[in-house]
Order: sequence, then structure tokens, then C-alpha cells
Amino acid sequence: QVQLVESGGGLVQAGGSLRLSCVASGNIFSILAMGWYRQAPGKQRELVAGITSGGSTSSTNYADSVKGRFTISGDNARHTVYLQMNSLKPEDTAVYYCSMRVGFLEINDYWGQGTQVTVSS
Repeated sequence: QVQLVESGGGLVQAGGSLRLSCVASGNIFSILAMGWYRQAPGKQRELVAGITSGGSTSSTNYADSVKGRFTISGDNARHTVYLQMNSLKPEDTAVYYCSMRVGFLEINDYWGQGTQVTVSS
């Protein structure tokens, strides 16, 4: 069983920055992917940024709406994923969730409880 704990959310003015962190604990053998999603009231959950890994190769991807402003990074050894958010806009307001895909013989996805990010005008 794996648990993810997020931190770094809060209230910030437009143009400001926040850094979200997510640390996983539990029985982790291999992290295959890490990502951040967000969900605003009345909207579906969407991928914000993700890191996928295949052995020594990794790649990142971003939603078009955040590309150039957000940066995802991870530390597999510390079971941690970060999301640096710069130039925040009111439309970035949402609950942000981190996720990790772990496993070897069996692959499972785990999710954090979410952290609120509110950007004021």
C-alpha cells in the first residue's frame, strides 16, 4: 500500500508562484510515472504535468494551458514529485492532485488527497 501526501498549496495573487510537493510512502518497488492533475468546481479532472519513465529514459508532458509556466520534477529515490508554478492565473484555481504509478509484476496508480490552490485577481 502506498500513501501520497501533498503540501504547498494555498492562496496567491495573480502573477505569483507556488511550489507543490508530494511525497509517497509505503511499499514502493518502482515508480514508473509521476504526475499532477487538477480539478476545478464543475469541471473534469485534467492532467497538468507528468513524468513518464522507462528504465533510464524519462520524458515530461504538460497541458497547453500551463506550458512555459509550470515545471514538473521528480526524485524517484526520495519518492517525491514537485510542481513549480509560476505566473499563476486565476484560471489555475483548482484542487491539485499528485499521482504515482508504481509496481513491477503488478502496476497500480496512487493518488493524494489533493491540495487547494487559489489564485486571486
